[in-house]
Amino acid sequence: MDTEEATTAAETPPAADGSRWFYGCSIAVVALFALFALAAHAVTEFEKSLDGDGQMEQPGRSGSAYEPLGPGATARYEDGLRVTVSVPEAHDDGTYSLTVTYENGTDEELALDGDPYSTPLAVRAGEAHDEYATGYTVRQLDGDEAAAALAPPLGEDDERTVPLRLKPSRKGIPVTVEVTPPDTGYRETAHFQLTLG
Repeated sequence: MDTEEATTAAETPPAADGSRWFYGCSIAVVALFALFALAAHAVTEFEKSLDGDGQMEQPGRSGSAYEPLGPGATARYEDGLRVTVSVPEAHDDGTYSLTVTYENGTDEELALDGDPYSTPLAVRAGEAHDEYATGYTVRQLDGDEAAAALAPPLGEDDERTVPLRLKPSRKGIPVTVEVTPPDTGYRETAHFQLTLG
């Protein structure tokens, strides 16, 4: 009888030790996954700091001259700035209107009108990768109004829409809208390619 009690008593502690071992391993695995997640986040943030906040990051087309965004698309910058060019709307007089909307998700106020060395918003005839269009042109009819809309600083978490009114030399031509939001360092130009007509 004493032998049975001794055997039972001897078997009980290893079972308790086994469950403690299981819980300890579970906690270690969770802690290890948390460390991996933190390390991955740190590497991502470090990579962003190397290439700067002025880079665009978005799925699909890059917004470069060779992969322009289309009408209604949004250029997303790493620091939280968003720029959207609307779908052009045709008018009876042969003109087209569209808007460029800036959403400031950064942690600072932005001067949208840029500096004297860059053009913050430009519209030109032709495809995004062609710098010179031949055979057709486009005129911006409301340049002063667009410049006035860009002049005031855009506050943190604010949004501003800049209207554009365009007159193409003929219907159905490709037009490129180039948006270069200013930055204290560098910010990529977002290219949007549209068809008027």
